[in-house]
Amino acid sequence: MCGIVGIYLKNADLNSELGGFLADMLVEMSDRGPDSAGIALYRDPVPDSSCKLTLHAAGLYDWDSLRTAMAAQLKAEVKLEIHASHAVVIVSVDVASVQSWLRTEHPELQVMSAGSAIEIYKEKGLPREFVRQFKLHELNGSHALGHTRMATESAVTTEHSHPFSTGMDLCLVHNGSLSNHNRLRQQLRDEGVDVQTDNDSEVAAGYLMWRLREGDSLEEALDRALKDLDGFYTFAIGTRDGFAVLRDPIACKPAVMAETDDWVAMSSEFRAIAQLPGAANATIWEPSPATVYTWGH
Repeated sequence: MCGIVGIYLKNADLNSELGGFLADMLVEMSDRGPDSAGIALYRDPVPDSSCKLTLHAAGLYDWDSLRTAMAAQLKAEVKLEIHASHAVVIVSVDVASVQSWLRTEHPELQVMSAGSAIEIYKEKGLPREFVRQFKLHELNGSHALGHTRMATESAVTTEHSHPFSTGMDLCLVHNGSLSNHNRLRQQLRDEGVDVQTDNDSEVAAGYLMWRLREGDSLEEALDRALKDLDGFYTFAIGTRDGFAVLRDPIACKPAVMAETDDWVAMSSEFRAIAQLPGAANATIWEPSPATVYTWGH
């Protein structure tokens, strides 16, 4: 049992309040997932000539030395912003070069996300502590996903927490369980997809990245997922331009959606959405089984 939240702001005047909206929704889902919490936030897209990565370090880390070495060895302009145990790095070179350099020079760092707009933060512990640690109320953005985890199929670690990102500006949070994730994990690795953990949710994220790489649209990839992913699940998927929601054909995992003129939101339970301004007058519905819902720019 986990908790999922997501919000897409249709009114850009509310972007400065996104972090606060997300924080309140996440805390409301604490009893569905007290082991860990995480978010994927989309904000401040970088130019095409640069890339943005979110990095995680276990324990204290010398981020200033990393910035200096990265700038010197990649001959690039580097901006770095620290968020608790994570750092967002903006580098004026292509993302493949940065990831290759990190793998070689700093294997102790974990790349949580890469792209132009996405930032992923996740950590062990209660959602309320996560919100405080990462100063979530101070963050802005256009849309975001969040997850509170009750670990059932893998260890309680930062690496196993959600969201999972396996492609540029793509991420996924998941409530449920996949029964064929071990077979799919090997298939994805054979296709060159870097799946790092034994968490079934990362397999789902990797599957979507693979299908997008093969030329599917997001809607096509999710339609194909209904055939290829066995189990029960509610997915919320983030992209640079918006987010999507999908439930399996049985739809035994809870989900609710709501929409106003200012925002679209989803959650495992309505009490999280009820924290949002205007929720009392929102259009509210339960997403249908095996149906793809998308919103975006």
